[in-house]
Amino acid sequence: MSRRARNTESNALKRERIEARLTSEQKEVIQRAANLRGRSLSDFVIDSAQRAAEATLREHEVLTLTARESRAFVESLLNPPAPNARLRAAFARHEREVQEP
Repeated sequence: MSRRARNTESNALKRERIEARLTSEQKEVIQRAANLRGRSLSDFVIDSAQRAAEATLREHEVLTLTARESRAFVESLLNPPAPNARLRAAFARHEREVQEP
C-alpha cells in the first residue's frame, strides 16, 4: 500500500481534534524537529504525544522487579505463609457481611 493510500485511509478515521496554545519559540522548535523527520507539524505532534502517552501508561501499568524481588514474589506464590489472626478475622467478617446471590 502506498504512503498516500495509507494517509488517506488514516485520515478517513480521524474524527477527533485537540487544540493547544504555544509560544512562537515552542512552535519553531517543534517545526524544526518535524522537518528533520520529514513529517508535518501535526503528524509530528500527534506521534510524539502518542508515544509519550504510551510510555506514561507503561510506567503505571507494568511492574518491574529485580531478580531478587522476582524470586521473593514467586516464592510467596508457591509457598504462601499461613493466614495470621487479622486475615482470619477479615475472612470471618466477609462471611458475615457478604451474602452470595
